[in-house]
Order: sequence, then structure tokens, then C-alpha cells
Amino acid sequence: MANIKSSKKDKIKSINKKISNNSKKSRIKTFFKKVKKNAEIKNIKKCLFYFKIFQSIVDKYSVKKIIHKNKASRYKSNLIKIIKNISNIKN
Repeated sequence: MANIKSSKKDKIKSINKKISNNSKKSRIKTFFKKVKKNAEIKNIKKCLFYFKIFQSIVDKYSVKKIIHKNKASRYKSNLIKIIKNISNIKN
């Protein structure tokens, strides 16, 4: 345990930051699952709606360095492939 006052404050700040970042990462995973789920049932409208939200969230959090930029682009490209496959099947 830290003895210095500033060290104690730093520890509290890091704990709060970790909680905040974990909730943001969870939000990303939730929207990723929503897009995949709607893709499986072939609901293109909802899939595209959730993808727009997902894309803006991922871009915002990658700039803030909550997730790595390459991970963000990998998530987006994987979902785009899934969405394209659905739209090809429907047409």
C-alpha cells in the first residue's frame, strides 16, 4: 500500500480509469454481437443501423487509445465482410 498522498490518489485514479475503460470495451463487444446476430438472421436494416453506431464508437475509442487502431480496423473489416455476404445472398 502506498504511503504518499499523491500515490494514493494515483491509485484511485487508475482504478476509476480501468472501470471506465472496461465499460467502454464492453460496449464495443455488445454492438459487435448485435451486428453479428442481425447478420445471422439476415436482417440487413438493423445490421446496418447497429454497424453505423458500432463504427462511430470504435473510431472514437481508437483515437482515445482505449483499443488499438489495428484492432478497431480488424473489427470493422470483419463486420463489413459479413454484411457484404448477406447483401449478396439477398440479391
